[in-house]
Amino acid sequence: MAAGSFASWVLAQEARALLTRLERVKSFAMAETMVPAAALSVEAQAAIEAYLLKGRRELRTQVREFLAWLETPQGRQAPPSEGQKRFTFLRLRFNVVLSQFDIFSEALSQRSEVDNGIWLAGLDVVSRDALELPGYYEVPPVLCYLARGPGAAIRRARTRLPGGGQSPVAIIRVPRERMVGSGIASSLIHEVGHQGAALLSLVPSLRQALQQSAPEQGEDAKRAWELWGRWISEIIADFWSVARVGVTSTLGLMGVVSLPRPFVFRLNAEDPHPVPWIRVKLSSAMGQALYPHPQWERLARTWEQFYPIEGLDPERRRALAELEASIPRLVRLLVEHRPASLQGRTLAEVMETQARQPARLTALYREWRSRRRRVRDARPSLVFAGIGQARADGAISPEEEARAMAELLKYWALRSTVDASVVCASASRARTSAAAVRPPALPINSSITRGG
Repeated sequence: MAAGSFASWVLAQEARALLTRLERVKSFAMAETMVPAAALSVEAQAAIEAYLLKGRRELRTQVREFLAWLETPQGRQAPPSEGQKRFTFLRLRFNVVLSQFDIFSEALSQRSEVDNGIWLAGLDVVSRDALELPGYYEVPPVLCYLARGPGAAIRRARTRLPGGGQSPVAIIRVPRERMVGSGIASSLIHEVGHQGAALLSLVPSLRQALQQSAPEQGEDAKRAWELWGRWISEIIADFWSVARVGVTSTLGLMGVVSLPRPFVFRLNAEDPHPVPWIRVKLSSAMGQALYPHPQWERLARTWEQFYPIEGLDPERRRALAELEASIPRLVRLLVEHRPASLQGRTLAEVMETQARQPARLTALYREWRSRRRRVRDARPSLVFAGIGQARADGAISPEEEARAMAELLKYWALRSTVDASVVCASASRARTSAAAVRPPALPINSSITRGG
């Protein structure tokens, strides 16, 4: 066998082997075991399966085209290096398909865990509710999963996946140590805020507003304003969280950034997150602006007691003081900002913050305790806000809170599953009725005969 033909045979064998491995990548619906209540939404599953199926189909076509090319005169005459180059790109594409499969597999495999799987499905429901702004955008499917560490993260829908292509769903990583209680809402809805801000193009419009509002006086003041501009993506996500769940957000944030003292005061301009000490003070100021109440000042003072600034070097104290002095002006800009995407309204207006005032939440919690069914009929994000407010008021213990949230997450997951089943059943009945009213037409050359 000539060297060239042997090289062609080796590449063909490798390409066919790649096809056999590709055939072993099955649909999640055929590979994952979970109770129905733990399953992701129909929209999310359909979007993920369609995206991955498209990638596998395209790769399968490319491999077959490569095998066909090897048999053409051009393929036979091409040097082995050309065939190897083409096959190498196919193998790289195969690894991309697998890596994208693994991104979703990691999240879906947890749906088989006892309790955690159903709680995650409940968090999907909470996320969707916190993201909804009817009339402003279409909410993408959301998928939650657990991970180690104190922080959460999001891979936003419609952003680039490794190897190319856009994610068909928003994937939110939530910290395992926060399961389960109202405090998880702080991390979860902060990440939801990143998705909402992207859908509304809030970060570019806020950066522009910050540049236009930059103070004229002093280099320190300008430096503080520049830092706000660098941190604005995380700031608007915090604002979204406070607007949705009130004091629950700030209390949860305090739990997340309660770190050793050097980290709490670490000011890193390259980090997209504000320095933790300032971040909690800013969250309290946002809460006071949206939901006036003495609790915010109490939280800010408590934070100062946890992490007193005494002992810091003069330069760091000066930088923190300048940032703190500019907080009122920054919060006013956030509250009054009217981006074009909101059609002249503020974020506080479209998120209906009046329904989440502390006194209202306290009254709702009392009603929920006396009439248990009412809490199940309320919006999930409102329930998180109400229970978090009860925690801040000392009206619920951590043990009661954990039991209540676990029960509610299971209920929301089950209700979502039942609702989806009802919708599917209704659609199926509608299709059946339509088929009964209008019988399918036979093809002109049909071999089907009547009678018999």
